[in-house]
Amino acid sequence: MIGMSRSVWGLAWRESRTARRRLLLYMSSISLGVAALVAIDSFSANIIQSVKDQSRSLMGGDVQFNSSKPIPPAVDSLFDSLARHGLSFARVTTFPSMAVVPRTSGTRFAQVRGVTDNYPFYGGVLTEPAGRWALLRQGANAIVDPSLLASLNARVGDTLKLGFGTFTIVATIKDVPGAAGIAEMLGPRIFIPARYVAETQLLVFGSTAERTVLAKLPAGVDPDKFVTPFKKRVEAQQVRVRTVTQSEMATEDAIENLTSFIGIVGLVALLLGGIGVASGVRAFVARKIDTVAVLRCLGASSGQVLTIYVVQAAAMGLVGAAAGAALGVAIQFLLPHVLTDYLPIDVRVTLVPSAVLTGLVVGGWIALIFALRPLLALRNVSPLQTLRRDTDAEVLRMRWKDAPRIVVNAAMVLSVVGIALSRAQTTRQAFAMSGATGLAILALAASAALLSWAARKGLRTRWPYVVRQGVANLYRPGNQTRAVTLALGFGAFLVSTLFLVQNNLLRRFTTAAAESRGNVVFFDVQQDQAAGLDSIVRGGGHDVVQLAPVVTMRIASINGKRVSDMTPIARGQRGRAGWALRREFRSTYREKPASSETIVAGKWFSDSAIKFARDTGEISLEEGIATELNVKLGDIIAWNVQGVEIPTRIMSLRKVMWTRFEPNFFVVFAPPALKGAPNQYVLLAQVKDPAAVALLQRQVVNRFPNVSSIDLTAIKRTVDKIVERVSLAIRFMALFSLAVAIPVLFSAVSATRRERIREGVLLKTLGATRGQIARILLAEYSLLGLMGGLTGMLLSLAGGWAVVRYMFKTPFAPAILPVAGIAAVIVVLTLLIGVLAGRDVFRETPVTALRDA
Repeated sequence: MIGMSRSVWGLAWRESRTARRRLLLYMSSISLGVAALVAIDSFSANIIQSVKDQSRSLMGGDVQFNSSKPIPPAVDSLFDSLARHGLSFARVTTFPSMAVVPRTSGTRFAQVRGVTDNYPFYGGVLTEPAGRWALLRQGANAIVDPSLLASLNARVGDTLKLGFGTFTIVATIKDVPGAAGIAEMLGPRIFIPARYVAETQLLVFGSTAERTVLAKLPAGVDPDKFVTPFKKRVEAQQVRVRTVTQSEMATEDAIENLTSFIGIVGLVALLLGGIGVASGVRAFVARKIDTVAVLRCLGASSGQVLTIYVVQAAAMGLVGAAAGAALGVAIQFLLPHVLTDYLPIDVRVTLVPSAVLTGLVVGGWIALIFALRPLLALRNVSPLQTLRRDTDAEVLRMRWKDAPRIVVNAAMVLSVVGIALSRAQTTRQAFAMSGATGLAILALAASAALLSWAARKGLRTRWPYVVRQGVANLYRPGNQTRAVTLALGFGAFLVSTLFLVQNNLLRRFTTAAAESRGNVVFFDVQQDQAAGLDSIVRGGGHDVVQLAPVVTMRIASINGKRVSDMTPIARGQRGRAGWALRREFRSTYREKPASSETIVAGKWFSDSAIKFARDTGEISLEEGIATELNVKLGDIIAWNVQGVEIPTRIMSLRKVMWTRFEPNFFVVFAPPALKGAPNQYVLLAQVKDPAAVALLQRQVVNRFPNVSSIDLTAIKRTVDKIVERVSLAIRFMALFSLAVAIPVLFSAVSATRRERIREGVLLKTLGATRGQIARILLAEYSLLGLMGGLTGMLLSLAGGWAVVRYMFKTPFAPAILPVAGIAAVIVVLTLLIGVLAGRDVFRETPVTALRDA
């Protein structure tokens, strides 16, 4: 009689000796899912901690004030007053310019930053040659990105022209606070002394520029509390205020958004691993039926037997989770090397005990709860099993109303929901994720049941014997149709969904680039320069695709209520977003919609509104900004245009293809509404010969030094690089998901090993050859692979549509042929694994099987 718990634990240890390797194989299904969670959580924690450690260096100060206009006198007076009380201020003026090196005649669009002598307050600046940042204080010198020298065939010591200003290149930048590698792709940076900005004569009316004032606070002063007394007053002057704490929070939110989607994949991989554990443990249980019967004969109760194997499963699950955690930590230490060019900070990688512990707990629990369901069947094994030979299916069958089974099923569902709640950003997202997972499982289970039913009803006697036997295996007692279909379908679902997401994101940018009609854009064009610029472009034999006027303005009131009297809402709440109310709009006017726009509500301007001025002008809003402003058709918006208020009525809403490389606008006016308003122009040209782009840019900058231009082909290449990295990450996740599915499939196939050996031996006894048995297995696994792959493909179309439509806000286009190709790969993989797992059937002799019977 086994009565002491110590004996149960000891027996669990001794009895596991013959099955540890097999149990570890089954539990390995959980390892990759745990690895994904640990790697994601650990690296995210490392980035957030690095942001906190380097937040002041990233910003360059404690508080940042930004404005697209010159800092108003009232705000400047506030800075002077604070400076008299011991605060320090540094200023940065950022604006675009065409950089020209006269020695090589090279021209390049660049981002110029005019900085004061005390910039930055935090973080060091590294230059090559070293120690030359101080030369910015000594004259008209410039320090540039190395990429600028390469693109202009220039070197340190060359003369650099910016507008009407002339500078000497004294060094290149190696590292500077707040610099992100991805931001440099638009245009290389050029740092010049702030006192020489005026000499460039580039900051004329309407020029694109950002004025930044950085404040350094005394030690111990809380930045948020410091800005509270005057923040509203400063923001009323159209100056944005941002503290180092807010910068940290914004970066953390961006990191959470990035890891959210990847975390979903990790969660599904973990659940797929749980399915593998359940299938593997079922195979383990089938092998242990005779052992359990002997234990029952020796006096062990069903509860004690269950405890023995639960202890084994829990221990092996913990080992599998530990292996996954170790792999996750290894991936965590590799990630910074892969992402180094795309992170604005130096990530200090350290072990995150909380992430490792979470991985161990979640992985161990998922392994245990999924293993417990098949283990409950051991309660049905009676001592009489030592004397009679019931099939494994009969022994392991459980009633639907079995109370422990219901409790375990409920615990599994609650576990999935609980993990989803801990991973998702919102409760709604968590329940949507859980619901989608549940629907996928139900759909796969239904397809397995359909396959079994169709096999039973559709079997024909005229078919070859090996085909009939393979089809019959799909509905025989103890069949593995449901387990294999679930594993295959989930794997195909994950891989195909990730491919569809990648394909749609690539299509979005590729299609937009292909539809873009121009490849060179000129901006900051003054009214008296538009005709001359048009003449230069056409004179070179190039097409002017679009010449659009640009008028800067702000919202004064909506439906008679002043903006200053409105209370902006936080993002996600219903109402008017503060950023949309306070932003400076760059609007245009034209008589008809552009090719990149589609009217989705209302009608375009009436003929009379296009020809004649009215007291209330007509406008068309982009649908997204209309949502942010919480306005609708017919609402009245008054605009402050250089001190003059212009009332307008919303006549239509437009859907704008922002990914097209063309000038697009939030607000389009009927032409008479902005008649006489001061404006600039933006010109889009089509230059067919790539070699002619540089020549055209030189011609324009020589005549109009203030006009900047961008070769959109370079921007397209930049976007391609970014999309390529994103695609690489998605492909990696797809392969990762496939790697999870392989051990799961092995576990599912192994679940009925004993029945297969018995059937194989019986067939051999009756004269079947190895080739015939192999063809039977091929017939069975072909059908299983087809059903699992097909169901996974259909589910991926639904899942891909949901992710692309609601997460990435992009129209979904199915890619049937590639997804069908993935399904075909799944079928081949199923055949390979099925045949490999059936090697025991080939090796077993009839004599051995009869002796064990």
